Amino acid sequence: MNRKKILAAGVAIWWLVLIVVSGVLVSSVGAADLQQIKERGVLRHLGIPYANFVTGSGDGLDVELIKLFAQHLGVRYQYVKTSWNQVIGDLTGKQVKPQGDEVEIVGQVPIRGDIVANGFTILPWRQKVVDFSTPTFPTQVWLIARADARLQPIVPSGNIGKDIARVKRLIKGYTILGKANTCLDPTLYGLTEIGVRIINFSKDINELAPAVIKGDAQTTLLDVPDALIALEKWPGRIKVIGPLSPPQQMGCAFAKTSGSLRQAFNQFLEKCKREGTYLRLVKKYYPSVFDYYPEFFAKQINPE
Repeated sequence: MNRKKILAAGVAIWWLVLIVVSGVLVSSVGAADLQQIKERGVLRHLGIPYANFVTGSGDGLDVELIKLFAQHLGVRYQYVKTSWNQVIGDLTGKQVKPQGDEVEIVGQVPIRGDIVANGFTILPWRQKVVDFSTPTFPTQVWLIARADARLQPIVPSGNIGKDIARVKRLIKGYTILGKANTCLDPTLYGLTEIGVRIINFSKDINELAPAVIKGDAQTTLLDVPDALIALEKWPGRIKVIGPLSPPQQMGCAFAKTSGSLRQAFNQFLEKCKREGTYLRLVKKYYPSVFDYYPEFFAKQINPE
């Protein structure tokens, strides 16, 4: 090998090493805890435009909450748009593949943010790779159909298990839209075993209700916050058939290496509840949710 080839090979190896090391540095530096964020001077909010949590117009319940948290910490707020497929990796540096209540780590990716807040449901598989804050919002997964569908809403029995079973019996043979890797993944609720034809929705979650209205499928899954907005936005076009999950809760997500940041947020959230800031934001973005979950919000006013 002549001198030029040796030099070229050496440069190539150097660049390869530099790229690998840079990737490691990006990942390790990005997984910041409270002290690193204060030194950096920026809190990076990972968000997905969804319902009234992150509207896509610079506001939303979670946007306002995290802006106030950044102000509380004395740092600048930065919004980082992500997606349902990328959000865990953007927070933790780990690319994951959910499998029911379990999760498989399938790769490494650069970390892009410090906190996930966009109506993020606390699910068992997510808890294996991130830590959640104190619950910030109540939710549940409902079955939604067009208003003119033959399916009729169930009459609540007072027993959530019985109500879910009744809804499942009703939808045998129907098509249902769902979104993989989210709380609206039909496989999380045992729908593949009961004769339902699942259609994996490739578009944004906010488009699920319009897709059913257009006739792309007979039914869809929606969680409570999005369903409330859809019922207001398209009155008389859709109806709630009944629940497909027990009551759930949403929270903000943190990397498991960001314990101090999570603790600081929980303390900040309690302060917001004591001062009335939290309930003011909820009333602004979800005024009707108090009718569905009075007990949850009563605890926010008078915590045990």
